[in-house]
Amino acid sequence: MRRLSILGSTGSIGKQTLEVVRKAPGDFTVESLTCGSDIDTIFDQIKEFRPKVCSVVNESKALELASRLKAEGIDIEVLTGEEGNITCATLDSCDTVVGAIVGFAGLVPVYHAVLSGKDIALANKETLVAGGDVIMPLIREKGVAMLPIDSEHSAIWQCLKGEKREDLDRILITASGGPFRGMTRAQLENVTLQDALHHPTWNMGGKITIDSATMMNKGLEIIEAHHLYGIDCDKIDVVVHPQSIIHSMIRLKDGSVLAQMGKPSMVLPIEVALYYPDRGPSIVTEFDPFDAAMNNLTFEPCDTEVFRLVKLAYEAGRKGGLLPTVMNAANESAVMAYLAGNINFLGIEEIVFETVEKMESDISRLDLTIDNICQTDKDARIYADELIKGKIK
Repeated sequence: MRRLSILGSTGSIGKQTLEVVRKAPGDFTVESLTCGSDIDTIFDQIKEFRPKVCSVVNESKALELASRLKAEGIDIEVLTGEEGNITCATLDSCDTVVGAIVGFAGLVPVYHAVLSGKDIALANKETLVAGGDVIMPLIREKGVAMLPIDSEHSAIWQCLKGEKREDLDRILITASGGPFRGMTRAQLENVTLQDALHHPTWNMGGKITIDSATMMNKGLEIIEAHHLYGIDCDKIDVVVHPQSIIHSMIRLKDGSVLAQMGKPSMVLPIEVALYYPDRGPSIVTEFDPFDAAMNNLTFEPCDTEVFRLVKLAYEAGRKGGLLPTVMNAANESAVMAYLAGNINFLGIEEIVFETVEKMESDISRLDLTIDNICQTDKDARIYADELIKGKIK
């Protein structure tokens, strides 16, 4: 039985993790839940799953939740802020932390979870993009498991089982292509927020959906795969596969290509991670190879001249150090500004490129420590936010 702390339980991954728990309650216990401010959702989750403790980042919302729980006669400690997330991630009664907090905010709680000897079921790309050079050595030092939940990295992980790492020649990360696949730079000038939020395959939160539209999500996945599987970024290709049936592939040194297939669903990669090293029960609709969608599987290269953030991610991944931290922070600030209507779609890219260019030389002198990663993240956001202010009409 796994004893879970779910960081970010009210988001898409958190909810689907609880769906896995709901389908197999004898295999899991929920020790803690956390959220940013969605106390309506976490209130219902607490009533159903009865964790020992919970945390809400927003302090006023945490107080409101505590009052509502008390009125219901539910005795549970309600924590708040980053410290609350850290407490939930390091509970003695927990053995596995599900890292489903969106963005850089997920890094520090995961770092402390690893320090305290917890296995990590990771859905948060930014944890390894910004902190992979710290997190992965710590994973090895503590002898804990890193269990990828992201569908692409779960697919790669499954394909690698039983293979020698020295036989891995190339990783092929698949991408749906997002809502703007096939568009030109000129066409991207006029896309709307509504267009960007209309993903053709996946139903995700706002930040991740916009990252899919800019293709930055693939840039983040390149760097994440580099850390997870110890492979150079230049040996990782992005393959646009609009049907989203093949979730990723690996090529071995003899030319063999292994792929993991299935219907687009995050439930299965979550289940694969939580039951590792075993296989759990079948709780998703079985894959049908004779489905009509299987008759037309297509593949095409990613156009990095149109989606330039992918090219930037390759560069940041090659150089390493704190550069991916800067890139990620600027992207988070720019995406939030775009969602708020303060910049246009291509303005996201402009903000990220300019922030990276400005900060690259300054950060090259800094050591790779968790404190320097956190400070660099803050500095990059400050610079990006100043750029954004200059673009607001």
